[in-house]
Amino acid sequence: MKPDRECSAPGLSPASTAPARLDALLRLAKRCSGFSLCGVVTIGSGNEPIKLDSPQSGSIQDALSLLIARTRLGQSALLIQETTACPEPLSCFAGYPLHTNTGECLGVLYAADTTPRSIDTDLHLSLQDIADSAAQILTLAHAKAEETLLALAIQGSGTGVWDRDLSTGRIHYSAAWKSMLGYTASEVSNRIEDAYTRVHPDELEQVKQTIQSHISGQTEQYQVEHRLRCRDGSYKWVCSRGKVVSRDASGNPLRMLGITTDISTLRSLSERLQQNVELITQLTDQVPGVVFQFCSQVDGSGHFTYLSAGVRDLFEVTQEQMLQNPTLLDSCLHPDDLEIFNQSRAQALREVCIWHIEYRVQLPVQGLRWHLGEARPQRRADGSVVWHGMVTDITERKRFERELHEFASMDALTQLANRRVFMNYLETEQARIQRRDISTSSLLMCDLDHFKLINDRWGHGIGDRALRHFSDILRAQLRTSDLAGRIGGEEFAVLLSGADSFPARDFACRVQHAMACQPLRVDGEEIHLTLSIGLTQLSTQDATPDNALGRADKALYRAKQNGRNRVEIN
Repeated sequence: MKPDRECSAPGLSPASTAPARLDALLRLAKRCSGFSLCGVVTIGSGNEPIKLDSPQSGSIQDALSLLIARTRLGQSALLIQETTACPEPLSCFAGYPLHTNTGECLGVLYAADTTPRSIDTDLHLSLQDIADSAAQILTLAHAKAEETLLALAIQGSGTGVWDRDLSTGRIHYSAAWKSMLGYTASEVSNRIEDAYTRVHPDELEQVKQTIQSHISGQTEQYQVEHRLRCRDGSYKWVCSRGKVVSRDASGNPLRMLGITTDISTLRSLSERLQQNVELITQLTDQVPGVVFQFCSQVDGSGHFTYLSAGVRDLFEVTQEQMLQNPTLLDSCLHPDDLEIFNQSRAQALREVCIWHIEYRVQLPVQGLRWHLGEARPQRRADGSVVWHGMVTDITERKRFERELHEFASMDALTQLANRRVFMNYLETEQARIQRRDISTSSLLMCDLDHFKLINDRWGHGIGDRALRHFSDILRAQLRTSDLAGRIGGEEFAVLLSGADSFPARDFACRVQHAMACQPLRVDGEEIHLTLSIGLTQLSTQDATPDNALGRADKALYRAKQNGRNRVEIN
């Protein structure tokens, strides 16, 4: 809070008449009261001590500051005319708070003296009238100052003010409004018809309809974005807002006030942003797969915030469906992969690490498909995690990998395990025997009898058919725990896991019987194939699988020596 000079009010514009009017009031107060000290103190924004600008002794300064502060806090006049109640060296004091209509205290008018003086009712009422006039002067001065600040703020914000008389069709524009479009003060008429000629033809009808809707009372206010023609012939995007501020007794609109704001820069930024959004959308929609953004909340819930158009191809649902119901993803998952999918997602969320998983989906039209999901997390301040990622279809890659695996692990002619895979499996089985995970397993070595004669008589093509024919018969007799492989040429090996010599011999006999019942047919002629088999069992005494292979080979040799088409056990 800080005081004016005794006959002026600081903070007001020098061009204002407020100081002169206050000076006149203070002279009148002095004549009416006869008090030697009269002044007006305005209220500042802080709580700094009151300092009187007019020369006063320190004791008078302190006494006045104390009494002015007490007056400011009150709602009515503070009158002290007893020497004992007035701080020295003052003997009497009359203070009047200067309030606005809203109750805000703008200052204090005071009259004081160092000699005792009487403050009767007439004097009090006269000083109160003077104080009321001072309050009005300060109120108008502050309002004018605020209006000036508002005008400066509007002028610097690219906004112009317009005032339309609806009864005459005249419209007044502020200097800032004209300057915004490059016009001087005298270059813009006040006819509403001329105003419409500046509106871009593409938005003219919309502007007229919007303003008419408001005038007729259909909307609370008038607001529309459109283009206005500038002085140089170019167009500028603006936002016009306004409202009917007065109507006659019948409700007919009389006056409308509004503002027009230059939004060309904002509009340009918005258009560029929209172009960037469209470009990113087009790019992500053209990328094979689904580009997505997913938000995981602290409570465990989550939802997609963005999905590219590829979601229709990969999940056979629309973007809108998946955005509204993210659980549709779980319903597509293959039942056997659902648990591992949820575990990987939970781990990635818990550790806030990269999510990477290959999983299967079962789709209504496409059936079984393989997908690859990858995403990077970004934790937010509220604890939620935003995932930016991509899902791609890897079904063809999986098929290719499977074919490569089969090519590397299977004999191309017979589709049985090749020698490398069979020997690896035999080593694993031998290790199980050594650990006593199982008690026994049987190894069979099989050789087609007189296979060289078939090649010589029928050719190698028929020989290959004979090998495939035997492989089909052999495969039909295998259990899921068994493995058969082509060791080389017409030699085959079979490992019967967990089988001792008796079921192993039964297996060998079944294969020979099937061979006898299913001859190879070539051009209407039957070729009867026979098979010699050597059988042994894996033992804990075997140092390597080669020991069992050696015994099976010897048993096979005996079968050949003893007439072929027989089973020998070693």
